[in-house]
Order: sequence, then structure tokens, then C-alpha cells
Amino acid sequence: MNELVQRLTKEQEVEASLRPEPRLDLFKAAIDRNYVHIRFTQTKGGTELGVRMDTSACDLTAGDFDKGTGKVKIVGGLILNYVRVRCHAEIDLKTLKGRGRLEIIEEVTPAQLAKERAERANGA
Repeated sequence: MNELVQRLTKEQEVEASLRPEPRLDLFKAAIDRNYVHIRFTQTKGGTELGVRMDTSACDLTAGDFDKGTGKVKIVGGLILNYVRVRCHAEIDLKTLKGRGRLEIIEEVTPAQLAKERAERANGA
């Protein structure tokens, strides 16, 4: 199993990664697109992951985007270094920082990824 993926399975500090600057409205726009960038800050240089949100597993009800208060729970999947993972992050809307970890789902091969991409491209 990949060493970076293993390290990121332990709960640690994360932040919403936003450009050009960390702002609540940009975070809300990313959530509305169901695709957010979460940065694990405790790796060399930080590890930024693009997370396709699983809206049924996320919880946005404890956050008030108008007031910038509360915390939201972001859950979603991605593939990191040929390992399919699920990212779990809780982000404080005031600071856009919080805690997060990865959950390992399965290892995948380059051939599996190519097949999945081809199937998606063909609408299968």
C-alpha cells in the first residue's frame, strides 16, 4: 500500500484549498459544484486532493454560510496513487480549516483505471 495514502488515513489538520484566495463564497461555490479541494497540511508542502462529493454522505446542516459559522462535513471519493479512497473532512466555516482523513477502499491498477475512463467516455 502506498505510504502517503497510509499516512493520510490518520486524522489530521486539513483546510479548504481555494483560489485565488481562501474565501467562504468560493468554498460554497465549490460545494454547489459537488467538487471541493481539501489540503492535508501536515505533509511536505501539503497534499491537495480534489474530492468529488458524495452528497448523501455529506452534512452541511450544521453550517451557516450566510453568517460564516458552524462546521460542515465533506465526504467524497477519489483515487490517489492507484488507491481508491474516500475523504472525510470537517471544515469550520469561519476559518475554512478543520480535521480530516482518508478511508482506503481498494487498490486499482492502471488497466482498471483506463477501462473505467473508457466506459465513462462511452456513457456506459
